[in-house]
Amino acid sequence: MLYDLFMFILNFLLLVICVLISV
Repeated sequence: MLYDLFMFILNFLLLVICVLISV
């Protein structure tokens, strides 16, 4: 479903942001 894909991308972006902040 498109909604599941959207949530996956959103979670991925949050993870990337957290990693960038921690570096």
